Order: sequence, then C-alpha cells, then structure tokens
Amino acid sequence: MSTTQLILELDKRGVVRACPKCGQRNRLLYERLGQTFRCSKCHEELPSPNEPIEMHGSLDFDTLIIRSTLPLLVDFWAPWCGPCKMVAPQLFKVAADGVGRWVVTKVNTDERTDLAARFGIRSIPTLALFKAGGEVARETGAMPAAAILQFLQQAL
Repeated sequence: MSTTQLILELDKRGVVRACPKCGQRNRLLYERLGQTFRCSKCHEELPSPNEPIEMHGSLDFDTLIIRSTLPLLVDFWAPWCGPCKMVAPQLFKVAADGVGRWVVTKVNTDERTDLAARFGIRSIPTLALFKAGGEVARETGAMPAAAILQFLQQAL
C-alpha cells in the first residue's frame, strides 16, 4: 500500500488511518497524539499524522482542538484561491517535518463557512495555530515551508 493511500480521517475519539503494512484501519487517540501507536492487527508501528487532515465538520474540528495533545496548525483555504493552491504542497512538507510535534489540518472556508465566521477569517490563506484548546498565533498569506516552520517555532 502506498503512502498516498494512507488517508487520514477523524472520528469522535481520534485520527483514523490505515496501517501501511496490512491496511487495517486504526485509531490514534487525540489524547495520545505524538506517542507511538501500533497496528491492532500486525503490530507494525503507525506513523503519527504526517500529512494535512481535511476538516469536514465543526464537531470534528472542535473535538480535535480541545482534545489534541499536540499543537494544531490550521490552514483556512478555498479551492478557487490561487495562493491557497501554492501553500498546499508546502503544508505537506510542514506536516511531514512536524510528525509527533504538531498536526496540520485544513478547513475549506467555502464548505465550513461556520468555522470561517467563528474565527473571523477575512482573507485566505490564513494559518492559525491552536494549542491547549485556544488560538495562539495567526499568519495570513502564502508562505513557503521554511517561513511556515519559522512561524511555528516562534509561536511554540
């Protein structure tokens, strides 16, 4: 199974991902993100989230923000936004670089207008950093991975 098939999903209790060895779906509990997980079937070590996770619901977003032990970098974006498209591959680099230290998530502001309104998103792309249930920093505009990493390091 290739890593491009290891799609991350959320449920009420954690991040659900397929085992890269056997394909078994496993749950990485929000409260244990950053710790080592093993597949329930083959006992292979499961990587922490290493790619951006798309937020499809406000309840999932709120649960992740409140219960995650790792800081969350949230990309507020829209599919029609050129600068958002430029940032997307940079966020994959940031997610891979931050395995076990932070989680990268994406909120499509066209689909999740409630979240965009709640967090006062006026322009996109906007990167917001959440820690311990609250927003701790925000940056607007397209940035390369190095600048995003610098933003994270300064805010954490």
